[in-house]
Amino acid sequence: MSDPAPLVTVVVPTRNVARTLEACLKSIRAQDWSRLELVVVDNYSDDATPLIAERYAHQFLVAGPERSTQRNLGVEVAKGDYVLWVDSDMVLPPRTVSAAVKVALETGADAVSIPEVSVGPGYWTACRALERSCYRDDPALYYPRLIQRDFLRRLGGFSETMAGPEDVDLRLRMNDEEAVLAHSPDVYILHDEGRLTFSSILSKRVYYGRSLPAFAAAHPGALGDQGKGTLASFARHRRRLAHHPFLTTGIVVMRSCEAAAYGVGYWKGRQSLRSKQRA
Repeated sequence: MSDPAPLVTVVVPTRNVARTLEACLKSIRAQDWSRLELVVVDNYSDDATPLIAERYAHQFLVAGPERSTQRNLGVEVAKGDYVLWVDSDMVLPPRTVSAAVKVALETGADAVSIPEVSVGPGYWTACRALERSCYRDDPALYYPRLIQRDFLRRLGGFSETMAGPEDVDLRLRMNDEEAVLAHSPDVYILHDEGRLTFSSILSKRVYYGRSLPAFAAAHPGALGDQGKGTLASFARHRRRLAHHPFLTTGIVVMRSCEAAAYGVGYWKGRQSLRSKQRA
């Protein structure tokens, strides 16, 4: 008798995401992979998020203060052989889970990455979509999304000292363990960016930048490598970018200002660390 198909636990961290959550959870429950568990871990939302989550989730939990903590709690309670982490503003085509599991089983990989496509109205969202399209053929920029549960637990889960670079940190720790990261190219996760505004882009980068001192301490030289990888991706796709000069100009402006915003966040993160060390 053949072994049963593996159970996949999908973990979704949430906080005040009523706008996008129902589409996300509906798409997870509509997967063509029948052996699926859905765990939603909410960070004390005060909108309709909990009501929506409880309609779809097999388990609904509350935890914070950051999404790494939420993900780790989801991994802790997961019953699946694999864990798939999904953000609450993402929509999964019906074959997403089955395609990723197929790659994992065929390759014996510890984890599988799944490409994203940014969607949403507005100029800055279109710039982000074009930018991310340049990264899809660079294995150095792939991040684990479907992961063997026991392997992820042994690795210690997501770093709770980081909010933003924790997915890159996980990939780098996997590299240190010589783990196998495969790629599922057949489907794309739709990332609903909404109507991005310039101020919202920069404020998020300042917030993420606060975690960069911890990231840089854990992975010396990795920040520079990430920057070089991004520039190399743009160089490879220079013809595509040249076909969209209006959007490419926006990418240049956006990425330049994001770098400055990361710098502000980095400085704030350093100040926070020094305050804690003096206390």
